[in-house]
Amino acid sequence: MTVQSPSPYPALLAEDEPRPFDVLCPEGSAPLLLVCDHASRRVPRSLGTLGLTEDELGRHIGWDIGAADVTRRLSALLNAPAVLCQYSRLVIDCNRQPGEPTSIPPVSDTTPVPGNQGLSEVEEEARTAEIFWTYHQTVGDALAHIWRRQPQTPPVVISVHSFTPCMRSGTPRPWHLGFLFNRDERLTHAMAERFSAIYPDVCYGLNEPYSGKDSAYTLDAHATAAGLAHVGLEIRQDLIGDQAGAEQWAERLATVLSPLLGRPDLHRVIHF
Repeated sequence: MTVQSPSPYPALLAEDEPRPFDVLCPEGSAPLLLVCDHASRRVPRSLGTLGLTEDELGRHIGWDIGAADVTRRLSALLNAPAVLCQYSRLVIDCNRQPGEPTSIPPVSDTTPVPGNQGLSEVEEEARTAEIFWTYHQTVGDALAHIWRRQPQTPPVVISVHSFTPCMRSGTPRPWHLGFLFNRDERLTHAMAERFSAIYPDVCYGLNEPYSGKDSAYTLDAHATAAGLAHVGLEIRQDLIGDQAGAEQWAERLATVLSPLLGRPDLHRVIHF
């Protein structure tokens, strides 16, 4: 009989709390994996509210407003597998390297996060082990499942995020949509060309309002390392903050993506 060693970290999640991940459409036929790192504002009961108010947790510092709704609808429209993180980026940011200061931020966008201050390494490792690695293991498993079923069609990977309408200084951000990339620009340019042709009124930016060259742990770990075409999507929060807006943008993305899925140049392993 094998005896399982007890976890070296204090328990973070109770048995009746949601898993760190939600998987949609696991047997979907599309050669595409959608991921949403900042889908939820939820905090484990063991951490209380991290010392924040509900209003603070509901702001962009707690999650990517509207991103989960877009991901869920897009998954259904394209019959595409998706993995969403079910805990707040303030508990641990699943799009940051563990140990990096912004991984578990003591201050987020000038707002102090009391529950993240003065943590021991054991406390940080507990969040990393129970949420971060569990989520990324699920992303890796989902991607492997898609690829094994269609070995001649390497999947593409899309991460869905959202951004605030204004910078901290109050300067408006003009873009409706941003395409984030590092070295592999295949999917970025394919999608941008179709947006220009079909939705000329959409103002999009390349590596705006952030750059994919700076911090994109999920895409780097699961797509870049494997040579898979990928893109990070950033959608302005005021456009997808309600169900109607999220559905409209999911439908636009589906219209743009549908004819691209299966295109040989986007389903070829290339290491840049």
